Amino acid sequence: MDDGFLMEVCVDSVESAVNAERGGAGRIELCAGLVEGGTTPSMGLLQVVKQCVRVPVFVMIRPRGGDFLYSDREVEVMKADIRLAKLHGADGLVFGALTEDGRIDTELCTSLLAVCRPLPVTFHRAFDMVHDPLVALETLISLGFERVLTSGCDSSALEGLSLIKRLAEQVSVPWGGITERNLQRILEGSTASEFHCSARSARDSGMKFRNPNVAMGASFSAPEYSIKVADVAKVRTLNAIAKNIL
Repeated sequence: MDDGFLMEVCVDSVESAVNAERGGAGRIELCAGLVEGGTTPSMGLLQVVKQCVRVPVFVMIRPRGGDFLYSDREVEVMKADIRLAKLHGADGLVFGALTEDGRIDTELCTSLLAVCRPLPVTFHRAFDMVHDPLVALETLISLGFERVLTSGCDSSALEGLSLIKRLAEQVSVPWGGITERNLQRILEGSTASEFHCSARSARDSGMKFRNPNVAMGASFSAPEYSIKVADVAKVRTLNAIAKNIL
């Protein structure tokens, strides 16, 4: 925070974590399944990332994609993943849970926070699906969340900027949907001191033999022979924009 802001980069691989740190990231959010908005990474990934970077690593705790209404068994998975993440060196945790009517699930969040402590905890973009964001924020502050990840309940932080500005007056708010094209406008229009991005570029696979007739996932999944990783140049560009503004 020496420059007046903190850049958090969301990553799903060791390569991306290393690139994020090289580019100037002050914190890493470690996930799997970024195409689904982020799910819990493997503990093997966490272990190796912790060996390769020095910046804090916050671990996503989300047992599946989709909504944020969890069953009792999914909650047990989340608690087990939190314990394992702490055991393997997580510096913080990231999770979110809602009730069926779009409110913060205070009972579940309280239970999960107790397992997370003493580590700091971020409430993730489940916040963007709440019924009333201002009421939800008051609830999260009272529960003890250190920060909220949000795009202002809109498609990106630029569209949700007016709400982000109101939220950031009460709690640390890293934003979603950040790119080189919109960061300056968002920084100039908000009082928040953190921002969140993935800063990824596609890298061609090293495979020489390729079978064009088989896909490893659904039709909307990423192609097998294109790998998205955090781009050092993009991270540095975002860092430079923020330094210039703040």
